[in-house]
Amino acid sequence: MAASSSFSLLAAHCAVLLLIALAGAAHGHPRSAAGSPLSSTFYDASCPSAHDVVRRVIQDARVTDPRIPASLIRLHFHDCFVQGCDASLLLDDDLPAIQTEKTVPANNNSARGFEVIDEIKAALEHACPGIVSCADMLALAAEISVELAGGPRWRVLLGRRDSTTTNVQSARNLPNFFDPLDVLQEKFRNVNLDDTDLVTLQGAHTFGKVQCQFTRQNCTDGQSSGALENLDQVTPNRFDNKYYGNLLHGRAQLPSDQVMLSGPAAVTTTAPIVRRFAGNQKDFFRNFAASMIKMGNISPLTGKDGEIRKNCRRVNKGY
Repeated sequence: MAASSSFSLLAAHCAVLLLIALAGAAHGHPRSAAGSPLSSTFYDASCPSAHDVVRRVIQDARVTDPRIPASLIRLHFHDCFVQGCDASLLLDDDLPAIQTEKTVPANNNSARGFEVIDEIKAALEHACPGIVSCADMLALAAEISVELAGGPRWRVLLGRRDSTTTNVQSARNLPNFFDPLDVLQEKFRNVNLDDTDLVTLQGAHTFGKVQCQFTRQNCTDGQSSGALENLDQVTPNRFDNKYYGNLLHGRAQLPSDQVMLSGPAAVTTTAPIVRRFAGNQKDFFRNFAASMIKMGNISPLTGKDGEIRKNCRRVNKGY
């Protein structure tokens, strides 16, 4: 029995390593000018406490705001889909040089958790001044948020640097709640993510809340447009595969979720993956870890590109 248990643990460890390797191969580990790829050990020497610092701030924040894990993973998504994983989403207006991405339709009065990001940055600057980028903070916060909510763990690849620009035009084209399936597929393909990545990453809607104005049912009488509804009515604060069961029963809150089962092209593309994940949480978790690593590899700044911001809301000029 002990030998069997040891073998299972070894096999599981090897499977995680294989997922990381496959994710890198699928998208190519981004390399700096010096040829060094992103690495899970990037801060081992310069800031060994980075993961623990981020985790501690998130744990404290979720005591008073149970929504924060879902909010933080969404920030990572919305950052990576706009000119890569470079923390451009975190920049405030600093006109005329910087126009914030926070006010585009997909983010305005919707993207949240920026104050927690500020707290994480302050804690990291205290522990390791000028070392950990805001872009890497978002990647770490996403993984920690999923794990704290009962989801999978993965080794976050690190070494990103922060942009000194935003891209509002690209941010206006973020995936949104009302996109039909073909548009969603195109937006994911544009950042080298395939149908499996689409179905997998949409699974992050298994926890968190959404304003009723964006749901398929819209708002009921007496509800304001900003009234909040659970994305998953079954286990709203837990990261699991119940989201896919909701889709199978036609109970997805968001049009962009249900379309993965009901869209014209879904039967041969996304629907089989939805059914697979609905019946196998381990399969969903394995794929989620791999797709998060793959998404985190979208066009990062490395080497001497960009900077390490001292304040995630503004570029370093003026410090």
